[in-house]
Amino acid sequence: MNLTQLLRMARWARHPPSRRRVIIVSVAVALCLTLAGAEWLGLFPEHWGIDPGRRSFRP
Repeated sequence: MNLTQLLRMARWARHPPSRRRVIIVSVAVALCLTLAGAEWLGLFPEHWGIDPGRRSFRP
């Protein structure tokens, strides 16, 4: 850890985020994990995914 991270953690400990911000971030993380889990389980249709064979590379 560097000094910037330690100072940020100290500031966060002195002034924690509001309950509303914690709820918003928790909901966003839960939504991302739900979508990732559904994709991992194969619950999405094939046409919603990314075709791994097609990559557009422009040098």
